[in-house]
Amino acid sequence: MSKVYKKTSGNGTIILYLGKRDFVDHVDSVDVVDGIIKVDPSGLNGRKVFVYLACAFRYGSDDLDVIGLSFRRDIWLKKVQVYPAADGNPTNTPMQESLLKKVGEQGYPFTFQMPTNLPCSVSLHPGPNDKGKACGVDFEVKAYIAKEASNPDEVIDKKDTCRLMIRKIQFAPTNKAGPKVELSKQFMMSDKPIHMEGSLEKEIYYHGDPITVIVKINNETSKTIKKIKVSVDQLTSVVLYSSDTYIKDVCSEEFAENIAANSTFEKSYQVTPLLSNNREKRGLAVDGKLKDEDTNLASTTLSQGEKEMQGIIVHYKVKITVTATGGGLLGGLTGSDVVVELPLTLMSPKPADRTDVAVDAVEA
Repeated sequence: MSKVYKKTSGNGTIILYLGKRDFVDHVDSVDVVDGIIKVDPSGLNGRKVFVYLACAFRYGSDDLDVIGLSFRRDIWLKKVQVYPAADGNPTNTPMQESLLKKVGEQGYPFTFQMPTNLPCSVSLHPGPNDKGKACGVDFEVKAYIAKEASNPDEVIDKKDTCRLMIRKIQFAPTNKAGPKVELSKQFMMSDKPIHMEGSLEKEIYYHGDPITVIVKINNETSKTIKKIKVSVDQLTSVVLYSSDTYIKDVCSEEFAENIAANSTFEKSYQVTPLLSNNREKRGLAVDGKLKDEDTNLASTTLSQGEKEMQGIIVHYKVKITVTATGGGLLGGLTGSDVVVELPLTLMSPKPADRTDVAVDAVEA
């Protein structure tokens, strides 16, 4: 059986239960976040119990908050009252029904439906000397005891709260044929061009798998092509008050070739972008993680494109650079590059469906 995760408040009055901590974004819909709060009314002293789900962008460690500044910005937040129950008798999910049998009459269910335009859980990789939590987008389910849901003047004691971090993730959809781009470039002092076609074997590649890049060249010039470089760039857009895009080279390999003038050429190359080869690069986007588990380069962000998405948005491109050295009277002075860029989708495969309902809880 799978684990059920629970977190108990410092005073033991409320306990938060979740059946899972990974919630899948299917692009057109997102898994419902469902859970149970176990409440001991004797410890409330006339107060109520609330729970919220928040998606926030964290851009500084909590220990930097020494002058009252907040280093988190909520992108989306939803609060509900769970005790006393305020929503009548909503339909419970199978997970909630199983937990209610275990928890008994002190269990109160809650559900959240996230919108489809929220980012996924992503962190920006810290540098070797950086300390504290990494910047990034995270999701938090937090239960708390208070007189009102959102009274800025009410001080909520930490012992009256309990929380669990969750992740919003995406898995690779069905694969399709890979992209293909053609380019012709004519050089100074040459009346004929170099034709180049670059393509990927398929549209989607999984983390850790080699990426097959197919290069076709028709060299109609008098130049000789000596080198082909294949690289993968990560493009990370941070969209908050404004939109800033950062480009990081996550994989780059050069291949020595000898493609003579007035000849054709076709060859496949393989490159593999890995986080393990980029751990020294500060600001690299990686998939969000819970506690100290391992992770990988951030997955490509999939969206419907209808609503503007805030937070961190990640894309990749494969860049093919062909270096031609000049022939004729001017020699190397007329050397130049031909560059083709291809969109790359880098993601994790969808795991096998799980249909079991777990009731054994572990403290997270």
